[in-house]
Amino acid sequence: MVKTLPVIRQYFPELTEAQLQQLALLEESLRLWNERINLVSRKDVDNLEVNHLLHSLTIYKLVHFERGTKVLDVGTGGGLPGLPLAILHPEAEFVLIDRIGKKVEAVKAMALKLGLRNVQALQIHARDIQGPFDFIVSRAVTRLPEFKQWVKGKISAVNKNAIANGILYLKGGEVEFELKEVRWPATVYDLSKAFHEPWFETKKLIHLRDPAAMKGK
Repeated sequence: MVKTLPVIRQYFPELTEAQLQQLALLEESLRLWNERINLVSRKDVDNLEVNHLLHSLTIYKLVHFERGTKVLDVGTGGGLPGLPLAILHPEAEFVLIDRIGKKVEAVKAMALKLGLRNVQALQIHARDIQGPFDFIVSRAVTRLPEFKQWVKGKISAVNKNAIANGILYLKGGEVEFELKEVRWPATVYDLSKAFHEPWFETKKLIHLRDPAAMKGK
């Protein structure tokens, strides 16, 4: 019985003990790897559960990926949000990419330790990877207009989930100006309404839809 991750247990009481065990092991692995290479901010290492694992799982509050869903995690760093989401979606496929080889090797090692057969980690830039993917997820690796250009044309027009295919972007602060530049249909979810820890006060989850892909809905 896992006695850690009390905050995740509070928000996701439906998770199985096996999933919680994997999430706890991921937290431990992140802490160990972070002593060797910088996967998350050093000052943040004592807040892994809320600031990183729970933050990644906010996507799970919005959508549960159906079997066969293909998800691309851009700029995954320490495997976030890809690894936590892969734990909760064993029948979906995850490709986690980063430009830094050491981070990719760490993600591969953690996925192996966690027994995640639905995860592939690659050292590549988002501009260079071949699609299509149902969802492209990320945690604020760049401004939204630049991110859109990286992944434009890589979103599948065939929808199989409860929400339309697109980008699921985790970002803090004001986003209105960037969204005006992007010019794609967008829904912005204020995470502080569902997650009450102070860290979420300015955090948002943005769902962007590619108009070209939406034609297939």
